[in-house]
Amino acid sequence: MSSFVVSGAKLFLRALSSIMREIQFREALREAMSEEMRRDPRVFLMGEEVAEYNGAYKVSQGMLDEFGPKRVIDTPIAELGFAGVGVGAAINGLRPIIEFMTFNFSLVAIDQVINSAAKILSMSGGQYSCPIVFRGPTGNAGQLGAQHSQNFENWFANTPGLKVVVPFTPYDAKGLLKTSIRDEDPVIFMESELMYGDKGEVPAEEYLIPLGQADVKRSGTDVTIVSFGKIMKVALAAAAEMEKDGISCEVVDLRTVRPIDYATVVESVKKTNRLVIVEEAWPLSSIATEITYHVQKHAFDYLDAPIQRVNSFDAPLPYAPTLIEAILPNVEKTVRTIKAVMYRD
Repeated sequence: MSSFVVSGAKLFLRALSSIMREIQFREALREAMSEEMRRDPRVFLMGEEVAEYNGAYKVSQGMLDEFGPKRVIDTPIAELGFAGVGVGAAINGLRPIIEFMTFNFSLVAIDQVINSAAKILSMSGGQYSCPIVFRGPTGNAGQLGAQHSQNFENWFANTPGLKVVVPFTPYDAKGLLKTSIRDEDPVIFMESELMYGDKGEVPAEEYLIPLGQADVKRSGTDVTIVSFGKIMKVALAAAAEMEKDGISCEVVDLRTVRPIDYATVVESVKKTNRLVIVEEAWPLSSIATEITYHVQKHAFDYLDAPIQRVNSFDAPLPYAPTLIEAILPNVEKTVRTIKAVMYRD
């Protein structure tokens, strides 16, 4: 009887651990950081307003109460300073999570990111690693002006020594952030103010998602759409719109833009024979440009139409909402581009 009870209890606990909960994007990030801080005493969080204020976007809410001021650390408005402190801590054996209130402010700290964190492994001949995560929101978030509405994923992805993660769902955010914290290399982890309140299903049990592994969010046969981050919303909405016209779109979420999962993109293009890339960043030297080069090199004979991309206009983002709408990628522009590669425009 006792063994029966024990077996039943184990089955119950297993079922309980696999329950999917619907939580917010910010909650998924908080769970990832908290779980890793409980698991590894070397992990700590540092940034502007992360402690007493519970985070500018309430991502770190309650973490000061649990982990104390030595592991959840408020900083002055001095990105270069606290990024440098984080890099030094990482080189000396700790695992910092550095939060930028926005990656627009990472430009103040970019010397520490590019010239210290990304290069120390190479410059030390492999003697020192720098296991650090720089995280925070990127891109447009409404009427915030040109200096607070930029995308630098491609800037950081251009740098050897860095890994760059841009999740779309709460599920991906948690699994990728936990993996990033455990990684031995510096990781740029980019979020969005417009997604912190988004909800999605996340398992109660622990899980990790490997970096450099894309995810097919929607299967299709006629056109491949590649995107990442919050602009995945545009890609998926455009795919749903095209379905009404009988065009089947496969939507690939890159999830990480360094390393890029080229194999998944190429295999999809070999099936659909057409490719549209949707990206929020400016067009010159974009991730879209890199993917276009790779696909034409490795799948040129499979293409039935030129590769097309939907980027922001090559201009600083204005303040006026009408101009913001005109500049950013949207469903209408993406639908028009999909029709172009299908020769239906």
